[in-house]
Amino acid sequence: MNVAVVDIGSNSTRLLIAELADHRVAELVRRSEVTRLGAGVDAAGRLRDDAMERVFTTLAGYRSEIDQYRCENAVAVLTSAVRDSANGAQFAAQVRDRFGLEPHVLSGDDEAQLTFVGATSERDSSDLTPTLVLDIGGGSTEVVIGTGSEVVFHVSTQAGVVRQTERHLHDDPPPQSQLDELAADVRRILRAAVPESRRDTVQRGIAVAGTATSLAAIAQELDPYDPTRVHGYRLNAAECDRILAELSRLPLAERRRVPGLHPDRAPTIVAGAVILREVLSLFGLREIEISEHDILRGAALALAAPG
Repeated sequence: MNVAVVDIGSNSTRLLIAELADHRVAELVRRSEVTRLGAGVDAAGRLRDDAMERVFTTLAGYRSEIDQYRCENAVAVLTSAVRDSANGAQFAAQVRDRFGLEPHVLSGDDEAQLTFVGATSERDSSDLTPTLVLDIGGGSTEVVIGTGSEVVFHVSTQAGVVRQTERHLHDDPPPQSQLDELAADVRRILRAAVPESRRDTVQRGIAVAGTATSLAAIAQELDPYDPTRVHGYRLNAAECDRILAELSRLPLAERRRVPGLHPDRAPTIVAGAVILREVLSLFGLREIEISEHDILRGAALALAAPG
């Protein structure tokens, strides 16, 4: 059967159309648009009208593709921007009523669980190496630690690329003082959220979603973007430092032209690189594996599958 999952995040709205068979996911269509739904939520506590309209315009196009593939189930997962906003419930109702997508407003715990399911869905469940799964989003960052197919710790933190960009990066390009403030803020959030006893267990990491895949594409200067070269790429800490230094020196107009970086991700990629670098440091990881398998795949298996 064909199913559709739309991930409406704080920074992007993404679509997966997939065929499900025997608990396996065969991707048919994958789309991503930067819609910045979370713009202004950190300060105002509400979704802005212009941000919602950007999402609705994207959903109209996605709905056409969903119909073309005759999907039996179509769901939407809504994350940090929606759950943190005073008008999030009304927005979710419009997603259901206007576009026929069954909305699931995920708690931070739900988001973490689905992300882990997606990232590890094709891995050997008998491999018990303690593994970090990292999802850097627009309004939050999900940190999940598991062994095999079992989650042993998960937390949703208030560190996200849109949120931290709005809080700290006020100049173009940002001076070192603003980068240092951003890094200190992220470091404080992560240290408070993840106990040292949990950090010490982690032996490897997997990073999913737009920040991580963008950094892998930048590292390889991929133009056009090639998911087969991004999936499985191992980004090391020195590479992350180099990319962060290069990106942070460029004004926005020049960042938009960096090979491997989608122009719409240019406004928030500096904050994303800072967050990823702080995670590597916190967990003592020299590198992290980049994966195309993320919450979309997890939601397809857990929410869109029949029964």
